Amino acid sequence: MSPVPALSPADAEKLANLKSAVSSLTQISDNEKSGFLNLVTRYLSGEAQHVEWSKIQTPTDDVVVPYDKLAPLSEDPAETKKLLDKLVVLKLNGGLGTTMGCTGPKSVIEVRNGLTFLDLIVKQIEALNTKYGCTVPLLLMNSFNTHDDTAKIVEKYSNSNIEIHTFNQSQYPRMVIEDFA
Repeated sequence: MSPVPALSPADAEKLANLKSAVSSLTQISDNEKSGFLNLVTRYLSGEAQHVEWSKIQTPTDDVVVPYDKLAPLSEDPAETKKLLDKLVVLKLNGGLGTTMGCTGPKSVIEVRNGLTFLDLIVKQIEALNTKYGCTVPLLLMNSFNTHDDTAKIVEKYSNSNIEIHTFNQSQYPRMVIEDFA
């Protein structure tokens, strides 16, 4: 475990108050609490690295390969299956569609012929799994706002040719910078 960086007395007091407040939170795991407090400690100590935006540049043409220059896929279904067996589809599913009139995850907004975004995603992955005899899983990263609804929604795909796994993204408390309240 790395040593705790030196903090000013004022920052040490802020951190102590924050630790006390965070310890009583029940909505986040102990691991998330620890990670959050570690990041705040690094920020207060000045240990956190700063991004040097001037060093960030657009990739050069020699490192970006245009799609039409990629090597063609093998026509051998067994080769394609080997590649697909390494694939996982991850969808960020944390957004609520409130601005679009939806009361749940955006993935359940109907987009075409009575099908939702999630229905279309499942159909696409099912088609790959069926055609190549593979098992490409779908991972849905939910927010605390969408997790319970998503757990109910994915039940409708229980008889489909696809494994669906869900997990929650981490959530950290919001705080006021002046006093960390």
